[in-house]
Amino acid sequence: MPLETFPYDSAELLDTPEAVAAYMEAAFETEDPAFIAHALGVAARAKGMTQIAKDAGLSRESLYRALGENGNPEFATVLKVAKALGLRLGVSMAAE
Repeated sequence: MPLETFPYDSAELLDTPEAVAAYMEAAFETEDPAFIAHALGVAARAKGMTQIAKDAGLSRESLYRALGENGNPEFATVLKVAKALGLRLGVSMAAE
């Protein structure tokens, strides 16, 4: 008997500001730029791409392109999207 699978979308679990913040914190801990961009895209979808694009001062199409599978967003775009998501990026000392 074949294994039954169901679609999974992380965006469905990001239903509070705290969940978005925890998700993005975990993404940054990977130190993988491609994964961080992907996670920003997931968080933006969870909040609504159209609204995030508007709040970030970007077109919806450019936001999808920047945060898509082959996207490579500029740092300014990352900062704009983070702010639109209600996040603030910070710096802390790395553990030795």
